[in-house]
Amino acid sequence: MSMLGGNPLVPSAWAVERFGRHAGRVAEAVPVQLAKAHAKAHAAHRAAGLKKRSPYGVALAQAVREYLADMARELGEPVREVLGYEYAVINDHALFPFKYADRPRPLDRARLPSKTSTTRRRMFWAHGPEPRDALFELEDDLTTGEYLQLHEAFEELGASTKLVCLFFTAGVESGIHAIYWGQAHLEPDRTFDWLHSERLPVAPQPLE
Repeated sequence: MSMLGGNPLVPSAWAVERFGRHAGRVAEAVPVQLAKAHAKAHAAHRAAGLKKRSPYGVALAQAVREYLADMARELGEPVREVLGYEYAVINDHALFPFKYADRPRPLDRARLPSKTSTTRRRMFWAHGPEPRDALFELEDDLTTGEYLQLHEAFEELGASTKLVCLFFTAGVESGIHAIYWGQAHLEPDRTFDWLHSERLPVAPQPLE
């Protein structure tokens, strides 16, 4: 597994609590895997020769998932498939990658697209943290079938698996700008309430 050069990246206490003995390796490997994914997506963009409807975004999303899955396998950790998408699960924590902008943008500006699938919403609401103001359980007569479905854990991941958000910005020519990971609650307006976030370094991005 490729790692960042220079001094070893010391994982935070938050990362160690989630990824255990793999925390340091995961913290170093994630930026490298994203850099590799960008190179692959950039090559797909160049090969397509299109100015509009570039395959970059789709190729990047798929490559990121594949490389994170490869990382998990190299660590001897499981990869779970949910509705055709693979997720790396490290120490019962699933990495959820999401490119929230194609240019540098603050993390607090991240927002899910309006056409976000129910699968994505369910990932956040069933496996993500509870909102800060969730002081009381909803009464039975206030719950709906849709609400319960969106808060039901995916059997493929397991009820105990928690979500770790891996958010980043990237552009087809400018590459990966910034990488963050942490815990975020998805709000009804598709924004995020970050209970914890950390910025990871960006690895060199040699193109294919």
